[in-house]
Amino acid sequence: MSDIRAILTDIEGTTSSIDFVKDVLFPYARRHLPAFVETHTDQAEVQHWLHEAAKEAGIVEATRGEIIDLLVRWIDEDRKSTALKALQGMIWREGYESNAYVSHMYPEVAARLRAWHAQGLKLYVYSSGSVPAQKLLFGFSESGDLTPLFSGYFDTQTGHKREVASYRRIAEAIELPAEQVLFLSDIREELDAAREAGMRTIQLIRPPLPLNDNGHPAVADFDAITP
Repeated sequence: MSDIRAILTDIEGTTSSIDFVKDVLFPYARRHLPAFVETHTDQAEVQHWLHEAAKEAGIVEATRGEIIDLLVRWIDEDRKSTALKALQGMIWREGYESNAYVSHMYPEVAARLRAWHAQGLKLYVYSSGSVPAQKLLFGFSESGDLTPLFSGYFDTQTGHKREVASYRRIAEAIELPAEQVLFLSDIREELDAAREAGMRTIQLIRPPLPLNDNGHPAVADFDAITP
């Protein structure tokens, strides 16, 4: 893959364990969301995302308690809502900054990202989590602050991860031909969309899951990837 000039990576199941998000971040946001909304509702950014959540749900008028109940339900449903992700990111920042947790990284990820960066490859992130949440995860990781390695971040404001158009927008944004971008993910449907957009693809299948052929080259870890 000597023509690859940039690597675009997913997070959950790719750089970091899904369990960290599911068992640490989501429960933390669920526990703290009601108090966060009550105590930050005067902030313009919070007001904006509460309004966007109500609009997404088709609610014209709602009490603060009804919006809180809506957001908690969306957390339970793992709804891919941009408004919810933005609010979760604000709550998670408080958790990271108070040392309530650090984010998980698979053991080889940090070293491999640093090596690719040193080789001159541009590194980008594309996740359903908001861009601020992505920066927090890489900034407060158990491998240290990895944010200086990345040239940019993309979330669902770019488009959903299983839509071909999203990857075309990313290639345009980073000003590279799609075929010079390598996309890493654990989800076949995301890889399918990226490949249809012209990107190169590799699927991460972390142990104990067995490697299998889903139509994309499959590896167990970043050390097996040679861009």
